[in-house]
Amino acid sequence: MSSGTLNKVMLIGHTGDDVKMHYFEGGNSIGRFPLATNEVYTDRNGQKITNTEWHNITIRNKAAEICEKYLKKGDKVYIEGRLKTRKWQDEKGLERYSTEIHCTDFTFLTPKGESGPMPQSNTSNTNNNTANNNKTSNSPQPTQNQPTEEEDDLPF
Repeated sequence: MSSGTLNKVMLIGHTGDDVKMHYFEGGNSIGRFPLATNEVYTDRNGQKITNTEWHNITIRNKAAEICEKYLKKGDKVYIEGRLKTRKWQDEKGLERYSTEIHCTDFTFLTPKGESGPMPQSNTSNTNNNTANNNKTSNSPQPTQNQPTEEEDDLPF
């Protein structure tokens, strides 16, 4: 961070789909999944309004494989990473842009009984050492991560 800038994103949301994996020659892989976060507020008329924001999450190698194994559509997850904008050409040759969150750390927040086993992972180095950094947690999730009535009110 010698440049004096910071690119850091922290999200808690629900997955909109299972992790889609792509494998490359040499053994590397990338996983992608959508994550929904909600902003809930009451408007002037007293109506509860929910705005959902969708985020494109990308995760690499062993961390991606862990997410593919344990993370299912609708699960609640904490994601930490950085914003990355990709430029590409569509089938008509037009330049398109896509903003993604490149995940560097995650914690599964859905209670064990509602999905598969819930390991926690510190994926600071998702390119190489994620397998060594992975920790499987058998302890209960902290109470601060339990969904509130507003957060758990999702259509998936």
